[in-house]
Amino acid sequence: MQLQSILTCPECGHQASGQMPTDACQFFYDCEGCGVRLKPKRGDCCVFCSYGSVPCPPIQQAGKSACCG
Repeated sequence: MQLQSILTCPECGHQASGQMPTDACQFFYDCEGCGVRLKPKRGDCCVFCSYGSVPCPPIQQAGKSACCG
């Protein structure tokens, strides 16, 4: 299981590497580049699934059709 993911801001394109939590989903992330608060896209459980290079650990374990809510 991968725990590192690169978040890419859809507003400014800033990229930041982050450690994903293994016991919860991260609903918000404040971009370090432009300050916009990222929220999951409709149908995604967290910001890593929406904007990360790797889906969050619960989705990695359960498969793409699962939701970690």
